[in-house]
Amino acid sequence: MKIANFQLKTILFLFCAGLFCNSCTTFKEKETVAGKPNIIVIMADDMGYSDIGCYGGEAKTPNLDRLAGEGLRFTQFYNAARCCPTRASLLTGIYPHEAGMGGMVHPPKGHANNPFYQGFLSENCVTLAEVLKTAGYYTAMSGKWHVGEERPHWPTDRGFDNYFGLISGAMNYWDISRSKQPGIKRHFAIDSSEYTPSNKDFYMTDAITENAVKYIEKADSLQQPFFMYVAYTAPHWPLHAWPEDIAKYEGKFMAGWDSLRIARYERMKRMRILSGNLEMSPRDANVKAWDSLSEEKKTEMDLYMAIYAAQIDRMDQGIGKIMDQLDAVGKMENTLILFLSDNGGCAEGGIWGQNFWSETGEPGEPGTANSYLSYGQSWANLSNTPFREYKHWVHEGGIATPLIARWPAKIFDKGGLTSQVGHITDIMATCCDVAGVEYPKTFKGKEIRPLRGKSLLPVFEGELTEPRGFIFWEHEGNRAARLNDWKIVAKKGQPWELYHLKNDRTELHNLAADSTGVVSKMVEAYQKWATETQVIDYAVK
Repeated sequence: MKIANFQLKTILFLFCAGLFCNSCTTFKEKETVAGKPNIIVIMADDMGYSDIGCYGGEAKTPNLDRLAGEGLRFTQFYNAARCCPTRASLLTGIYPHEAGMGGMVHPPKGHANNPFYQGFLSENCVTLAEVLKTAGYYTAMSGKWHVGEERPHWPTDRGFDNYFGLISGAMNYWDISRSKQPGIKRHFAIDSSEYTPSNKDFYMTDAITENAVKYIEKADSLQQPFFMYVAYTAPHWPLHAWPEDIAKYEGKFMAGWDSLRIARYERMKRMRILSGNLEMSPRDANVKAWDSLSEEKKTEMDLYMAIYAAQIDRMDQGIGKIMDQLDAVGKMENTLILFLSDNGGCAEGGIWGQNFWSETGEPGEPGTANSYLSYGQSWANLSNTPFREYKHWVHEGGIATPLIARWPAKIFDKGGLTSQVGHITDIMATCCDVAGVEYPKTFKGKEIRPLRGKSLLPVFEGELTEPRGFIFWEHEGNRAARLNDWKIVAKKGQPWELYHLKNDRTELHNLAADSTGVVSKMVEAYQKWATETQVIDYAVK
């Protein structure tokens, strides 16, 4: 009997201990989830490499400067040259073509059924939101989507719990019903429902900020770690900004693009964004010398750049409000914040910019809802200082982006710079690493294409990392590959150029004729990649 009682007590003890341990395990799992870092990815639209203060620009960006001062700046980080491809790669960690966005949301002629150019995210990829939800994250997005205009390809169809913003491309900041051309419809949504803002004080940048702040409040009430993607439309044309923001900058650009490019270049060298021996590219051959302009033209162009700077200023103000909300809920220290741009400065509209409504007879006052202007190639040449070329092309001016990373728990080199080469696909790898979640091989019964990016977490922690390996680009026939310090690059239909970026990142000294062996090796790797990703043949030479 005593033995039986002892056995019974032992069984009861073990049973209760098991319950207790299970309870402990559950508690630890919840504690682990609650302790996971929050992640915010903030993306600017059509902003050049050197436009913000902490990368040498004239715009007042105290909040981005604060992030840089408390975090880490990358000097060699790359996007995918244009909005749709970059957004697809950021969200999925694979090349744009693999994600279904080899072009834009409207497929090239004859390729509507091509899964690599279909114009919406593939079912064979996963988004950051889909992956991080499996790690217990609340997921939200505020801003521009532009990787699928029709249902079921909206953010809430691809893992986001909440969404506010512009499903389509560029639009009027003040009145979404008034687009670039008559008949163009822009989709705007809250969660999964079409929405038309009716507030007379509506301004796109502010609305994106306000909803981002609300999502932080919601995440705090849910007591979950959160992932938030804030995709501003600023400073993409049209040039629309609040009068008080424009007033800060009127007259500030009367020195002109020639003098301002030199001033930026010198400032960037002092900040160590650029190496001391790097040559600045000359003024674009199509751009007129500032001193050759009439005073009337100088005043007009000064105003355009003032509005552009004001758009960046207002975005920075919004980022400050997001940071304030993180402080208010006690989440600033355990939140990874990443800031970057989707492509280089935009030359669309020619050297003087463009009035997209000129044919309607309604030029409107610049900056207001009754105007639809771009700042043009001349100012874009300043935005991309010290590089050449622009958005759409894959020379450095089109693909180089600032990247600021702030996360006090892991980044100890406050205000530091890193020359580590990185690519837009690295954002997915980094977020998975930070959240402690494995990138899936299958999802919802579909095979998922392998992750292309590499985690930046070791860079945050100050560790030496292995060379990045090959990075490839292709957009509408413009193509490039980088391996260590070598880069081959070509415009559509043009022969390959070769540059040694450690000595010549501004791509001024083409070494292709002298280093044919390097070119051959890199072209072979590019062609292999292009075949794998089913790049359209644009008569490559």
